[in-house]
Amino acid sequence: MELNLTFFLFAVPAVLYAGISKGGFGSGAAFAAAPLLALVLPPELAVGLMLPLLMLMDVTALKPYWRKWDGPSSRRLILGSLPGVALGALLFGLADADLLRLMLGVVALSFVAFQFGRHMGWIRISEKPLAGWIGYLTGAIAGFTSYISHAGGPPVAIYMLSQNVGKTTYQATSVIVFWAINLFKALPYALLGMFTAQTLLANLLLAPVAILGVWIGVRAHHWMPERPFFILTYALLLATGAKLVYEGLA
Repeated sequence: MELNLTFFLFAVPAVLYAGISKGGFGSGAAFAAAPLLALVLPPELAVGLMLPLLMLMDVTALKPYWRKWDGPSSRRLILGSLPGVALGALLFGLADADLLRLMLGVVALSFVAFQFGRHMGWIRISEKPLAGWIGYLTGAIAGFTSYISHAGGPPVAIYMLSQNVGKTTYQATSVIVFWAINLFKALPYALLGMFTAQTLLANLLLAPVAILGVWIGVRAHHWMPERPFFILTYALLLATGAKLVYEGLA
């Protein structure tokens, strides 16, 4: 891994975009950063590089959303995520680079397919609050997909959108849930060698970009239309997901 111009041309916009998503939009758009970085880095380093930055974004975003989350839903999703994180660590430790690229690509394309299906009405989320045990189940799925590629947004969205909470409560719940999940992921990532001296140096250099992104996102939460933001997200994920699947299979 080299901290050269090519790296920063990909990393700066990816981290900024992730910060904006973390700060203002709870549908998982921050996930786009990892597949984008995996185009120029080994996938395990791309995912490992993003975790400390996502944790910094979580801490930065906690203050403006403090105690605005849905407590029962947060507890179910956080506790449910633990077995998902454990399973993700097990599979990640057994996979080679090409399989990781394939997994990242498949998750990216699945994310786009899920959101497209919702838009077209093919996937309908219950208007009635889902049972509490489904919160634990979706938390487990979120823990697994978050471990593999920081893509826990859709499972959390499925559960939270059924709870009929407001936009700010939804965002605050997303912030606290992924703050906890990212903490759970840190030790397994370290044990699997996904943090290196170079990724940690890159984290220091990119930390101001992460904080700036969250600052923009918190302020954009109340006035920025979500539609153009997510159209760009899905376009990025479609392109990068397809390329990672191709590279993983090739």
